[in-house]
Amino acid sequence: KLTLRELCTRQSRVEEGHGMKVAAHYNELQECGLKVRSQSRIFYLRNFNNWMKSVLIGEFLEKVKQKNRQGISVLDLGCGKGGDLLKWRKGRISELVCVDIAEVSVQQCQQRYTDMKSKCHRNEHLFNAQFITADCTKELLTGRYKDPDTQFDICSCQFVYHYSFETQEQAGAMLRNACESLRPGGYFIGTTPDAFELVKRLEASDTNSFGNEVYSVTFQKKGDYPLFGCQYDFNLEGVVNVPEFLVYFPLLEEMAKKYNMKLIYRKTFREFYEEKVKDAENKMLLKRMQALEPYPAEETSRLVSDDACEYEHAENYMKTQQAKLPLGTLSKSEWEATSIYLVFAFEKLC
Repeated sequence: KLTLRELCTRQSRVEEGHGMKVAAHYNELQECGLKVRSQSRIFYLRNFNNWMKSVLIGEFLEKVKQKNRQGISVLDLGCGKGGDLLKWRKGRISELVCVDIAEVSVQQCQQRYTDMKSKCHRNEHLFNAQFITADCTKELLTGRYKDPDTQFDICSCQFVYHYSFETQEQAGAMLRNACESLRPGGYFIGTTPDAFELVKRLEASDTNSFGNEVYSVTFQKKGDYPLFGCQYDFNLEGVVNVPEFLVYFPLLEEMAKKYNMKLIYRKTFREFYEEKVKDAENKMLLKRMQALEPYPAEETSRLVSDDACEYEHAENYMKTQQAKLPLGTLSKSEWEATSIYLVFAFEKLC
């Protein structure tokens, strides 16, 4: 027989649901160096996604600055291990609040910040930062801020929001945390899987799953897509292997109106990339971040995939275009994996 304490513990775990799985997954991810990451099958894919975030963040930091805002404050909702700290440093913000459900990730994020601060030049000012471990789908963050009246210019939510759509209450709590403390004219920006694209690929599949050698998506069943709690399992080689939930974007847009938020744009990764890569500075950043794989490979290196079919698109492009070699591209599987995402941006009305 179970004791009362054991019953309570078991019930608590059931109530915590997938949030507990997400936290455990990211807590267990090992921090690896650049040498190990560079040998990954998805090295360029990860860099490409990081470039997308960099350009999105840079765009809205510039918008805030154009409003003559002094002392930019940012909420990084789902900060992970601090992968965007350098972006905030480059953006010369003043205040940063980092929040994540995974305690180990928050600790590593804080350590990165401490290391960054220790390496600052004497006359260089680094933003002040606060680090919070919390389930943003269930806990109101205002009570955790050093100053409960804190207002933000930007809330950045990168590859995270989909975890909240387990229930209407959780999605609402996440949205409240993202938007309630934004000052008028502030922005809620992020990246999330495109529900329409996921369902389209599922319906085109002969089974309840789809994917390739890089990623896989498995739904519990076809044809039934509730607005909340529509679970699928997403696996990306060595990075993600946890349950996620479809985010029906028109619903998110409607929910955001409660906090006086207006959608500025929603774009697929392809649309966003094709628009932003036209900018010379963004194009240079793409190269600097190694966000595309050189094709053909140099004699001293090799492609991330040995399958020639993975680069047919690059070969065809070379035949039809006067292209300067090497090209910058991703393998076919990586393009397919990254094209399930979209970027979004909301603005808080005055």
